[in-house]
Amino acid sequence: MQIQDLPYSDPGVPDARSGPRLLWWLWRNQTGGQLKSLAWGLLHFVAVSALPFCVGLAVQAVIDHSGTRLALTGGLMLLCGTGIAVGDTFLHRTAVTNWITAAARVQQLLARKAAQLGSALTRRVAAGEVVAVSTGDVEKIGWFVEAVSRFTAAALTVVVVCVGLVVYQPALGVVVAVGLPVVALAVLPLLPRATRRADVQREKAGRATELASDTVAGLRVLRGIGGEELFLDRYRRASQEVRHAAVRSARMWSLITAIQVLLPGLLLIAVVWHGVHLAREGRITIGELVTVYSAVMVVNYPLRHFEEIAMAYSFSRPSAKRAARVLSLERSTDADGSRAAAVPGGDLYDPATGLLAAAGRFTAVVCGDPDAAGRLAERLGGHPAEPGPSVLLGGVPLDDLPLDSARTAVLVQDKDPVLLSGSLRELLDVPASGAVRAPDALAAAQCEDVLDALVQGSLDAADPMDARITERGRSLSGGQRQRLALARSLITDPEVLVLDEPTSAVDSHTEARIADGLRRLRSGRTTVLFTSSPLLLDRADRVALVHQDEVVAVGVHRELIDTEPRYRAVVTRETDEELAAADADTALAEGGALLGAFEKLEEIEESA
Repeated sequence: MQIQDLPYSDPGVPDARSGPRLLWWLWRNQTGGQLKSLAWGLLHFVAVSALPFCVGLAVQAVIDHSGTRLALTGGLMLLCGTGIAVGDTFLHRTAVTNWITAAARVQQLLARKAAQLGSALTRRVAAGEVVAVSTGDVEKIGWFVEAVSRFTAAALTVVVVCVGLVVYQPALGVVVAVGLPVVALAVLPLLPRATRRADVQREKAGRATELASDTVAGLRVLRGIGGEELFLDRYRRASQEVRHAAVRSARMWSLITAIQVLLPGLLLIAVVWHGVHLAREGRITIGELVTVYSAVMVVNYPLRHFEEIAMAYSFSRPSAKRAARVLSLERSTDADGSRAAAVPGGDLYDPATGLLAAAGRFTAVVCGDPDAAGRLAERLGGHPAEPGPSVLLGGVPLDDLPLDSARTAVLVQDKDPVLLSGSLRELLDVPASGAVRAPDALAAAQCEDVLDALVQGSLDAADPMDARITERGRSLSGGQRQRLALARSLITDPEVLVLDEPTSAVDSHTEARIADGLRRLRSGRTTVLFTSSPLLLDRADRVALVHQDEVVAVGVHRELIDTEPRYRAVVTRETDEELAAADADTALAEGGALLGAFEKLEEIEESA
């Protein structure tokens, strides 16, 4: 797999039983790339480690006045330099490829799992944790998966150097062969503590991310209750906890780094001290001493990868654990592989608010709070922002339906729909029942002027369906974007269509025509419309008033406008003072009429 081949056509089925199993599964799925990285790493590290031998041979050739050996050594050094350059170049290339492809695989798996779980994801995992896993965690997972092959190459190189030194100069080689494993493994007792501190840091960072995500999601509510400073102080404290945890973790890693610098230095001093004594005694040559000294100097380079792999594992283990937790989640219907053969039908009922949308009817919902309307619309579509009972369709919980059936059954269009760039034909090319044609949907959504605007704004499109739509429909007005999105939703022809303020940016005349077209095209289908427009409410079969997340009144528009003050306040935008004045006027009028009736009655009695 190369970077240009991403994304994966199928990222596979991960082993999500634990974090280490997920890391091992990712490594096994990159066997080809890992072997390439190992091969190029061996070439690079061995070439680097071979240079000291060449230097030692060159020094000894100069001492012995051997031009032939000096020339041969020069050729070997040129060969080593070429191996270093080629190995380093392709090692970096394969390492970056392994890193990016591993991270991309995890991201695809997370995206697929989020699409499969739907509303169940937010009920089981906090939004901040999902954000942390899909951003920073995937990078750390990719880092460890990629670093394994480089560490293996470095470890094999250290073994080769030790064996080579023992064969080349046993007296000093034994010292190096004993000292290098001690240097490499000396930090092992510190790794558990460093790992625990890294885990604490990642846990606190995840909590801070979750707090930030929740704060941003509820910012409008916080502003309404004046709670911005409260949550800001809470986030400051969480951020400071992350900083303190990061400093404690960094101290431990700095200690490990210091040991990795100190011990090789001590080993080098011991080798030089012992080598000088051997040279004085004539047991080794100057060239051999230079070779061993240079080898110990150079071997520090592959030894650095022992520290890196420990750090990579310490940081990736909690990340992999969180990713495995998300990837192991299953929908209840997916656990046994069941699939519904047909989309369920029937009434749509929300147990949380008591809202009932009768099958095949046009139901309008009035909410005084626009945010509450948006949350209720998402819940009706099976995407609740908060945990709660599942919405029922024909008595069946949406959460218990297979994902394809649930999404075919209910479609939600929010108040700010997104238009993707491309032609109008591509925009309207969506999964649909086939019962509603594009011209009919466009006509019902009153898109005639939108089509004209698209043709006029296009240089070479005679057919409006071939006209280009810019990113997010920026070249169109808000009302035009709303109508195109409405036409797209109508084409899908779902069993239940939930619309959240689909005409808020449309003038009243167009809105009235859209109401007629919507009612005509959705005849026999269940439609739930969140709106406060009298034009739309008057054409609904049934209107429900939701107040404080509870249905408090049900009826038709004209009946509710006369009998329900809270409904009238939302629909007519009357203030509390205006309502009180209107009620007082009504009471005075009723009192005047009653007084007139009594006076008339008295006149009749007197005449009698």
